[in-house]
Amino acid sequence: MKTAEMLRLAKEAVKNSYSPYSKVKIAAVLAGENCTVTGVNVENASYGLTVCAERVAVFKAISEGRKNFYKMLIYSPDVMPYPCGACRQVLSEFFPEDFEVIVTNGKEEERFTLGDLLPFNFKL
Repeated sequence: MKTAEMLRLAKEAVKNSYSPYSKVKIAAVLAGENCTVTGVNVENASYGLTVCAERVAVFKAISEGRKNFYKMLIYSPDVMPYPCGACRQVLSEFFPEDFEVIVTNGKEEERFTLGDLLPFNFKL
């Protein structure tokens, strides 16, 4: 899937972000061989219960029995939405080190491999 199409999906999905506390809307799009899965950040008054868009997309995909993904685009119109440490670790649970992660605010774009983002991941 082309980055432009992933960005279009992210811009549509970000409208569903529930971010009344941070005011930062984020969407993530997982691209696979025959499917895409989106997720948005869902905040909670108890901040520790907030779930990032990346983890929402991954958990949604896994719960639907989908596992063959090759890249993720993370988008926010508000900031450059680099994935947090928890999201990086979750991504490393399900995807290889060469999995591509694209971070964009719609104007700027940076590309990483998962290995770049989390060089010393925790694996059992």
